[in-house]
Amino acid sequence: MRKPLNFVSLSDKEMLEKSRHFCAEISRRRTVRDFSDRKVDPEVINNAVKAAGSAPSGANKQPWHFAVVSNPEIKRKIRVAAEVEENEFYGGRAPQAWLDDLKVFETNENKPFLETAPYLIAVFLERNTTDDEGVKHKNYYMPESVGIATGMLITALHQSGLATLTHTPSPMKFLNEILARPSNEKPYMLLVAGHPAEDVTVPDITRKEFDQIASIFD
Repeated sequence: MRKPLNFVSLSDKEMLEKSRHFCAEISRRRTVRDFSDRKVDPEVINNAVKAAGSAPSGANKQPWHFAVVSNPEIKRKIRVAAEVEENEFYGGRAPQAWLDDLKVFETNENKPFLETAPYLIAVFLERNTTDDEGVKHKNYYMPESVGIATGMLITALHQSGLATLTHTPSPMKFLNEILARPSNEKPYMLLVAGHPAEDVTVPDITRKEFDQIASIFD
């Protein structure tokens, strides 16, 4: 069964204007590590997750699950567990070259943002799915699909006026335990979302030039 495409055609001028506006808007996005505890309407988060859920995926398997956390007790548990792994990382697990690369960001094993920010969104990758009859079905291109969905989630949150932080303590199996997620789901990323703290600053870094990230074949 097929249905008509819900597509809005634009004039060349409109396309160019929209592309320029979006490029400028998304280029303002910066990762922050200092969040305000200011509340966020749950519908804003839910709409961003819905947007992420519209991402393309291998064979339309949609191999993702988003666990949205605002409960202070659960956020506290996640912080404690994450900092255990971060202490291992900064205390010897990470090679010195990696630690040197992180110096500009002034990161360490302490992750207060996991409690301060109003929302944590744990993104899980579903290795397979089980239907109502208990039969397992294979998923395809899971990392690629979940990566696209996560990028759309970050973009949706930014477009809604929120700041984000991609947090990936390794390993993250503790997220399955704390959030009661099944074993077929692999923690992919812990996304922190909320308003940035007042007068927050970010590292003075640069992005690669266009000709460094793209090759044009006319």
